[in-house]
Amino acid sequence: MLAKITSCALVGLEGVLVDVEVDVRPGQVGVIDIVGLPDVAIKESRERVRSAIHNAGLQYPLRRVTINLAPADLHKEGPAYDLPIAVGILVGSNQVAPAPEGSLFVGELSLDGGVRHVNGVLPMASVAREQGIQSLYVPEVDAPEAALIPGLTVYPVSSLGQLAMHLNNLLPIAPYKGDAAPLAAEEPSYSVDMAEIKGQEHVKRALEVAAAGAHCVLMKGPPGSGKTLLARAVPSILPRMTIEEALEVTKIYSVAGVLPPGQPLLRQRPFRAPHHTISQAGLVGGGHWPRPGEISLAHLGVLFLDELPEFGMRTLEVLRQPLEDKVVTISRATGALSFPSNFMLIGAMNPCPCGYYGDPTHECTCSRGLIESYQKRISGPLMDRIDIHVEVPAVDYEKLSSVKLGEPSAAIRARVEAARERQQARFKGTGLHANADMGPKEVRQFCELDEAGRGLIRAAMRQLGLSARAYHRVLKLARTIADLAGSERIEAHHVAEALQYRQRDGA
Repeated sequence: MLAKITSCALVGLEGVLVDVEVDVRPGQVGVIDIVGLPDVAIKESRERVRSAIHNAGLQYPLRRVTINLAPADLHKEGPAYDLPIAVGILVGSNQVAPAPEGSLFVGELSLDGGVRHVNGVLPMASVAREQGIQSLYVPEVDAPEAALIPGLTVYPVSSLGQLAMHLNNLLPIAPYKGDAAPLAAEEPSYSVDMAEIKGQEHVKRALEVAAAGAHCVLMKGPPGSGKTLLARAVPSILPRMTIEEALEVTKIYSVAGVLPPGQPLLRQRPFRAPHHTISQAGLVGGGHWPRPGEISLAHLGVLFLDELPEFGMRTLEVLRQPLEDKVVTISRATGALSFPSNFMLIGAMNPCPCGYYGDPTHECTCSRGLIESYQKRISGPLMDRIDIHVEVPAVDYEKLSSVKLGEPSAAIRARVEAARERQQARFKGTGLHANADMGPKEVRQFCELDEAGRGLIRAAMRQLGLSARAYHRVLKLARTIADLAGSERIEAHHVAEALQYRQRDGA
């Protein structure tokens, strides 16, 4: 008998419906043929499915079984097809009734018949709704994630035996009742608050400006000056994610398999801090069938690169295109996939290999040539794409020992959100979200200077030798500073502050 079960494959961050066709017919007993471009995990499913059916108290058919995963030209991978294959075999051998029309099955089987977690349930549920699927059968642990997509009846399946009873109308599975609204209303918890950081007021101001306009930042200072702590506090001053942004980020984490257990919807903006030994594929994504890398996992959040010069030069250079285009495209012989990468880059570095060049309390042991060589590990084009360069000096004893707390993150976040609201109103209908996203057209339209501002930036271009890209970045930065001040016009003092954040020769 032929049975057809609907399942789902993942192509990048999107789901694609797959028909699992199972033919159970007389022939060589125990032979299972799986066709349709399956990977090794799918080919191994024959043993998992056989044991799961036996241990669920059902009968594995003593016949030849042929399984086709259609469309046949689409690469399929992962163990998510275990459950639909098992259901197809049981339907084809007349042990369970066929599933109602418009049902989709995904899940990995354990040998005892239990149904385990699979990656990418959220994009699978999304495409199911788009394609008119009404019922979704998923592992019990993945039901809260699938229920984030409205308009679907989600059935949490704990075991193959339970599903067989449900399909035979002997013991129906209760649909999962979930709602994204309460999850979206939850207040995110932050590991570091700006109030706990002593001193460094000018750095906090620079980070506030960066958060208000989604600008990239490079902090330079001696060891122990608080660069890492300041970077980890940045998510606490970023605007809260909308429900659409939260679903977009959650989809990436679901596909990558790094969604925290018990947290179906991410409410806190991502903060990714990869080690400097990371490979290019680990940073931008890759693999035989590409998966999201760190820059996509940092989408709509922060990518923090500590000890920036220690990263491989070629690894850093791959950041240049994603920083400009907000998307990274990975090409393989099997095709090309695009992943979003609209992240806020924060880098931290020492001024020299020993870390104490220019420090008033420690003597630098590095030669001038060594200092220049160290700083040149970061290329000029990459440095030019960083809007804010800020020095982070060591904190003196009086500030460290003070019991007085600084301004809390909530107060800074309120100003940042007000500035972002002005930008969203300005960019309505353009597809832009923040000042850092502006192109030359938008800069010309929204960053007009008065006579004093034009004279100031004209002098700065002559003295600092700013490139055309740097010129536009200064204007975008000045626009953000004006937004924080609630000013519709960019004034000369806004331009002056923006120019202070440009790169200076540290050697």
